[in-house]
Amino acid sequence: MLRWALIFFLISIVAGFLGFSGVAAGTAEIAKLLFYAAVVIFAIFLILGVMAGEALFR
Repeated sequence: MLRWALIFFLISIVAGFLGFSGVAAGTAEIAKLLFYAAVVIFAIFLILGVMAGEALFR
């Protein structure tokens, strides 16, 4: 998911450089959404991993 966020971010940079402001804004929003989704999924798995570790070593 972070790979897709980086790809959309790079597309946004190139589109902005070439003057396609609408495309740049759209791909920047998609990149931001994918990045935040990846962070949320990482946090969920981190919490689940800590909880599983506590249950295993109790």
